[in-house]
Amino acid sequence: MAARSIASLTVSFGLVSIPVKLYSATEASRAISFNMLHKACGSRLKQQYICVKEEVVVPREETVKGYEFAKDQYVMFTPEELKALEETGTHSAEITEFVPLKTVDPVYFDKAYYLGPDKGGAKPYALLARALRESGRCALGRWAARGKQYIVMIRPVEDLVEGLVMQQLLHAGEVRALRDIDIPKTDVKPQELKLAQQLIEQQSADKFDPSQYTDEVRARIEAAVQKKVEGQEITTTEQPEQGAQVIDLMEALRASLEKKPAKKAQANKLPAEKPAEKQPAAKKAAKK
Repeated sequence: MAARSIASLTVSFGLVSIPVKLYSATEASRAISFNMLHKACGSRLKQQYICVKEEVVVPREETVKGYEFAKDQYVMFTPEELKALEETGTHSAEITEFVPLKTVDPVYFDKAYYLGPDKGGAKPYALLARALRESGRCALGRWAARGKQYIVMIRPVEDLVEGLVMQQLLHAGEVRALRDIDIPKTDVKPQELKLAQQLIEQQSADKFDPSQYTDEVRARIEAAVQKKVEGQEITTTEQPEQGAQVIDLMEALRASLEKKPAKKAQANKLPAEKPAEKQPAAKKAAKK
């Protein structure tokens, strides 16, 4: 199945603009997740917020966000105040500099996106990809989305075709310095170093092949889930039964006929679309 773009933007450097499409490079949907259930009956659990002072359940509409500036002391922000602090989203990533690719420590790497040329962008896209690859450099710039501002690195990749990856980078304040880790200074003997290098040589490969590494934990979980399904260890959430509503059909018809007709001005207006009514789970299951 062909990948579907999630956004469009323009990559620019100097006076050159490249229209591109953005594609997620990873698939978070493939992660296995579990739901919290009530052990006694197997029903789904709902998350609730409890006030630690009054020990009561607080509905979501009565919550507000706050920042803890000192121990147990908060300043509160309204949704409008938080919205005003967000970065305005842009549809462009402006390149500010080019640096040697090897100088960017992978510890700064965050989420990755594939870039594909959009309409009219094939030539400048191919030109940037080739120029970056042959120069051994990557492009650095800024990109704003979802209310945040990101540092982005655009680097060349080659997989049958030459392409570009836009890598979100962490800010300096989000990465710890290695010097903060307690690493004692230790002497290495020449004989030890030689043996270590020989071992590295024995287990060396020409390039990284991710297909050689399988997620064994995921495979175990999938196998266990399948066994439970086949063994019918299945729990279903049933909606509590509600008493049937008794309707007098003749009375309903009479009441409908007695309703006053809408005014002409109102009749000419298009009726507002009503949201689809939620059906009980039992009815949904019966339709399947």
